[in-house]
Amino acid sequence: MTIRMALLSLPLIIAGWIGTLAAVLWLGGTAPAVMVILPRSDLLSRLPDGIGVVDTRRFSITLRGGAKLVAALYSAGATLVLPAGLTNCLSGQPDPTG
Repeated sequence: MTIRMALLSLPLIIAGWIGTLAAVLWLGGTAPAVMVILPRSDLLSRLPDGIGVVDTRRFSITLRGGAKLVAALYSAGATLVLPAGLTNCLSGQPDPTG
């Protein structure tokens, strides 16, 4: 029964973690870069000057910008913005975004 409960609670734990990351960033947290999950097809054309694209993937775009980066992304239509470019503490590798 405990394995079943753990497996059933895993999606809630993951959703809670993602929600916490998004909320901290939205409330003024900082990160070297941010990742937009499931971006709109026209997101890049709607961004203001001063925001640079670090990486593009099929389901995400990683960007850098100024102090109001997160607000600008949500204004441009981003649905979920998460911190990116943080040091990978699991592997001990340096920050991949430089």
